[in-house]
Amino acid sequence: MKNLVEELKWRGLYHDSMPGTEEQLLKEATAAYIGFDPTADSLHIGSMVQIILLVHLKNFGHRPIALVGGATGMIGDPSGKSDERNLLDEEALAKNVAGIKSVLSRFLDFNSNEANAPVMVNNYDWMKDFSFIDFAREVGKRITVNYMMAKDSVKKRFSGEGEGMSFTEFTYQLIQGYDFYHLYKNNNCILQMGGSDQWGNITTGTELVRRMGGENAKAYALTTPLITKADGSKFGKSEGGNVWLDADKTSVYKFYQFWVNTTDVDAEKYIKIFTFLDKDTIDALIEEHKTAPHLRVLQKKLAEEITVFVHNREELEKAIQASNILFGNSTAEDLKKLDETTFLEVFDGVPQAEIAKADLENGLEIITVLNEKTGFFKSNGEARRALTANSISVNREKIKEDFVLTANDLINNQFVLLQSGKKNYFMIRVV
Repeated sequence: MKNLVEELKWRGLYHDSMPGTEEQLLKEATAAYIGFDPTADSLHIGSMVQIILLVHLKNFGHRPIALVGGATGMIGDPSGKSDERNLLDEEALAKNVAGIKSVLSRFLDFNSNEANAPVMVNNYDWMKDFSFIDFAREVGKRITVNYMMAKDSVKKRFSGEGEGMSFTEFTYQLIQGYDFYHLYKNNNCILQMGGSDQWGNITTGTELVRRMGGENAKAYALTTPLITKADGSKFGKSEGGNVWLDADKTSVYKFYQFWVNTTDVDAEKYIKIFTFLDKDTIDALIEEHKTAPHLRVLQKKLAEEITVFVHNREELEKAIQASNILFGNSTAEDLKKLDETTFLEVFDGVPQAEIAKADLENGLEIITVLNEKTGFFKSNGEARRALTANSISVNREKIKEDFVLTANDLINNQFVLLQSGKKNYFMIRVV
C-alpha cells in the first residue's frame, strides 16, 4: 500500500493518530469512516477537509465510509461549543440527511462495484430501535463517567464555559462511540477519522471497540488540523456567511471568488489541502507565484481546481467569464449570457436606479438616462462631455450622444449596465 499518512502530512492534513494507525494503513486495505452532522440540508466548505480525506482514502486503495448522523444529529455534538444547540425535529433532520447524502454523492460513487467502493450509512438506522435500557446496559456500563469527564469537550463545559452540559449532550460521545463499534462489527471498519476537535469522541469509540469487540479487537484514530486563515480567523466563512457546496446556496461565481481572493499565505497552504495536485506541480506553482505575485497564479489555480471538483468545468468557465466582466475583459455578449443571480452578484454594491418599463416604449435619449432618470451624472452638461470624450458604454458597448435606450437593450429583460471610463459602473433596473 502507498503511504497515506505521509501524503496527509506534506499536505497539512495530518494532526494526530493513535499508535499503529500508519502501520495498519500500510499493511492492508482498511475501512475507515468519518461522520457528518446533519445540522443543515447541505454542507459548506468547512466540511471540505473531511470530504477530501475520504477521497484520498479511496485513492490510496482503502474503503471510505461516510456516516450521516441522523441519530447523533438529534442530540448535538458538544465539541467546540459553549452552549447547547437547538434540537431539530425528525422532519427537519430527514431533509438535512437527504441533502447531505446528495452532496457527498457528488464526490464518492456509492454505487460503485469496486472492492473498496465507498459506503454511506445513517446511524439512525441502528439507533432508532435501541431502547434506553438496552443502551445503558450494553454500552453505558462499558465506559466510566470518570473517563467521559476527562474529555476536553466535557471539561470545558463543566469549568464554566457556557451554561454547563445537559445529560443529552453528555451521552453524545457514547452514541458516537457506539457508531464506531457498530461499523467495526458490521462493516469491518477499524479506523475513524475527523477534525482534531473530535479526538475525544473518536477515542471513546476506539475504547468501546476494544471493550465490546473481544480480546483481539483493535481500532484506530486519525485527525486532521482545524483549518484557519493566516490572520487566525475562522476558515469557511465569507462576508455573506457560510460558503456552501450547493450552487443554490452559494453561486459558483461567489464560490470561485472566495478562493481567488485568498491571501498569498493562505493560498500556499490551501492548494495542498484542497486540491489533488501532486507535490512537484504544487512546488512549481508556488515558485512561479513568488516571481510574480501580482498575477495570482496560485489563487487562480486553487480556485480552478476546487471549483471543478465541487461543481464542474462548465460552471468554472462561467464563473471565470463573470469574474472577467468587472475587469473590462468581456464583451456585450458575455454580459448577456449571465443569469440574473450571477449578474446581481457581479455588480453587487454598484449604484443603481429604477426606470419604468413604460418609459422605454418610445425610447429614452441617453442624456436623459444619464442625468434626469438615474443621477449617474449630476447635469446634462457633464453627461454630454463624457459622451463627447467617448467614455460612456451601455452594456459594454461604446455609445454616442444620439444613442436612444429601448427595451431591446435590456439584459435578462430587466437590467442595463452603464459605464463611465474603466471602473465607474451604474446599474439600471427596469420595473
